[in-house]
Amino acid sequence: MNPVESALASQCITLLAAGMLVIQLLMVVQGMLLTNIRLFALQSLMLAAIAAIIAFFHNATHVYWVAGLTLAQAVATANYIGAQEPKKIILTRQGESAALDAKVLFNGTDIPLEVGDVIELR
Repeated sequence: MNPVESALASQCITLLAAGMLVIQLLMVVQGMLLTNIRLFALQSLMLAAIAAIIAFFHNATHVYWVAGLTLAQAVATANYIGAQEPKKIILTRQGESAALDAKVLFNGTDIPLEVGDVIELR
């Protein structure tokens, strides 16, 4: 990587990281779960962009796959628009279902997804 590319990558990563911090502050000061879901989706998008920049400039294509496979990101980007906030998340993996409490997930617990996992919001 030449110095110009390195400086550009560094500046992009810094800008996106600052945006993530601003979004985190917004998430802390407001209490609506659906708004938090949407803010988390935007934050996940910024994190994915950081991973993509790192993967591109370091020629590490495996980073593209690892960055996106988390349950929190899947739920946040599902654009859930229900009459009520989701009370339960059902994760089905290899035919076995497990109920997860949505509040636990939105408090920071994350569960990596595997290929073929099915997520149901209730």
